[in-house]
Amino acid sequence: MSRTQGKSARSAQLAKVHIAAAQLGMDEETRRALYRNITGKDSAAKMTDSERDKVIAALVSKGFVDKKKANGKAAYRGRPADTDKTPLMRKLEALLADAGRDWEYARATAQHMFKVERLEWLNANQLHKLVAALQIDANRRAR
Repeated sequence: MSRTQGKSARSAQLAKVHIAAAQLGMDEETRRALYRNITGKDSAAKMTDSERDKVIAALVSKGFVDKKKANGKAAYRGRPADTDKTPLMRKLEALLADAGRDWEYARATAQHMFKVERLEWLNANQLHKLVAALQIDANRRAR
């Protein structure tokens, strides 16, 4: 496996962990307690691949349903088709999942910030600013 394949697999695992926790309605404290109980670590980013797999299995046992279509793309309403191709879009997806928000929130934020109706139409600079805005929001919620 090449280094970029490893990074994308890690990103996919991280996104799945955050999406699963959001789908189950877990707040940050509950999610981190689950992580500590399973791996001894309080952050999915600090875990190994096998530890993240254990966390995902635990989330599945708690009721997480992995919504995948036959073609392998996630079936989340409003999810842009190019999400898997762009690291910033994957980061955006993880931030949304962590906050328990859907793609409509990102679309509405982009509309407000840039007057662009679709996330797919954002240029790289606009997408970067949108991710930064959601990261600032995540940092505020973490305090």
